[in-house]
Amino acid sequence: MKLPKIVSQGLQAYGRIAYPIVRGATEPILRQVFSTHPEGLEHVPRKGPAIITPNHLGLVDPLFVALAVPRQIIFIGKAEYWDAWQSRWLMEIAGGIPVNRDDSVKAHGSLQAGTEVLQRGDLLCLFPEGTRSPDGRLFKGKTGAARMALEVGCPVIPCGLIGTEKVLPKGSTIPKRTRVKVRFGPPMHVPKQARVDAHLLRVFTDALMQEIAKLTGQTYRHRYSYQKKMGSVDAPVAATFGG
Repeated sequence: MKLPKIVSQGLQAYGRIAYPIVRGATEPILRQVFSTHPEGLEHVPRKGPAIITPNHLGLVDPLFVALAVPRQIIFIGKAEYWDAWQSRWLMEIAGGIPVNRDDSVKAHGSLQAGTEVLQRGDLLCLFPEGTRSPDGRLFKGKTGAARMALEVGCPVIPCGLIGTEKVLPKGSTIPKRTRVKVRFGPPMHVPKQARVDAHLLRVFTDALMQEIAKLTGQTYRHRYSYQKKMGSVDAPVAATFGG
């Protein structure tokens, strides 16, 4: 159930003020606790639209991406975060965009909302795998980031997270002190030809996942993560990350 529009707008307005304050107070502490020092931050533009695309290992992934980048980031997250009031108000403050992975129409609406964020000149974060890795490997990415980047004409920034799955393992309620790395790669641009050849969106996304794998050192599996969770048979890894 969504919050009333006036309440949602109020929380988001408050979030624009609170975000830099909370980040400024929290970032030094977490950097010390988790020995986190962002690498490649020069690849993230200081202004203008861009999409950050990290791998997805743990619940705390958005937190470490947000603390690494000195700009406010709007996150696209799974709709389940809006189901409970405990997390819904926080996502509203952060200006988050819910995506329903089981409804293609609603999922398209989420991508349209993300496009509008980019058209305002803001920074967007989208996890291309769509869900957390079930076994630590990197899985096939979805083409949503490529579609939005093509529409707006903005760069896509590959991002690699290392160690975040150890901070709050499944079943844990207390964070564990461990080393976390956040790495950003050079910006990538979707070829304009993708407007008339949609297959190029798939080719670009596969190349993006390859760059993320270089940043993290993860083993890449050329199939979607949800297929692994359902126990489907491993698909062969294409040498070019295509198909």
